[in-house]
Parts: sequence; C-alpha cells; structure tokens
Amino acid sequence: QVQLVESGGGLVQAGGSLRLSCAASGNIFSISDMGWHRQAPGKQREMVAHITRGGGIVYADSAKGRFTISRDYAKNTVYLQMNRLKPEDTAVYYCSTLAETTRGGYLGNYWGQGTQVTVSS
Repeated sequence: QVQLVESGGGLVQAGGSLRLSCAASGNIFSISDMGWHRQAPGKQREMVAHITRGGGIVYADSAKGRFTISRDYAKNTVYLQMNRLKPEDTAVYYCSTLAETTRGGYLGNYWGQGTQVTVSS
C-alpha cells in the first residue's frame, strides 16, 4: 500500500501563491510519474501538472506560466508551486503517483486524499 500525504492547501486571495507538497510513503519499491489533478464543483477532474521519472513535465494550459511542478527523489515528494492564483483555480487538488510496491510488480496509480485550495476575489 502506498499513502500520499498532502499539505499546503488553504485560502488565499487572488494573485497570491501557494505551494502544495505531497509525500509518498508505505511499501514502495519505486516511484515513476507523479502529478497533480484538481476538481472544482460542477467541473470535470482535470490534470494540472505531471512530471515523469526522468523529469519530463506537462502542464495544463490553465497552469502554464503560473504553476511549477517539481519533485524530490530522495523524499518521494512532489511539489506544486502555484503563483498568480485566480478564483478559477479554486478546487480540491489531488496528488498522485505511479508506483511499484515490488520489483516487476503491478504499477499502480495511487491518489492522495485531496486538499482544498480556495482563491478569493
């Protein structure tokens, strides 16, 4: 089992910044990709940012130029630096990872519990 613990969410004013962190723990053999998704009320869940094992990065169009994803391999942690936040960024943010619990085993997709980000106008 892999657990993801998120931190850094909260309430900020438009134009402000937040840094989300998500640390993976548990029976981890290796971690592959990591990323962040979000879901706002009445909207589909969407990918915000994705980072591969090798450091390749993909951003949603809405995040480009404002958000930065990074990872700390030693800490099994992924970060999302969010700048110039907009009310439209208000959502529950979920971190995720592709991970193996055993070598050559099932590459499972694991999700955090979600953390609320609220951006006030």
